[in-house]
Amino acid sequence: MQNKPFLTLDDVKKIAAGAEAEAKANNWAVTISVVDDGGHLLWLQRLDGAAPISAHIAPGKARTAALGRRETKIYEDMINNGRFSFLSAPE
Repeated sequence: MQNKPFLTLDDVKKIAAGAEAEAKANNWAVTISVVDDGGHLLWLQRLDGAAPISAHIAPGKARTAALGRRETKIYEDMINNGRFSFLSAPE
């Protein structure tokens, strides 16, 4: 039987701290969302100044990246290049 690695709470805290440091270094007012490989929310942190809607957008974006196994910019580029049918893709 194969074993699958998983994120521990310590891992999640380190990822979130790194994301927060990067956001602060760049003066980004963002929401940080960490999900597992199944897209399940493990961490949500809205930084000062981030738009309230970002608390809804960030988990969805993270879920899409996890389930698609690629960064969401790839999907954005597909849509912007005319593949509009992708707008109806679930998640």
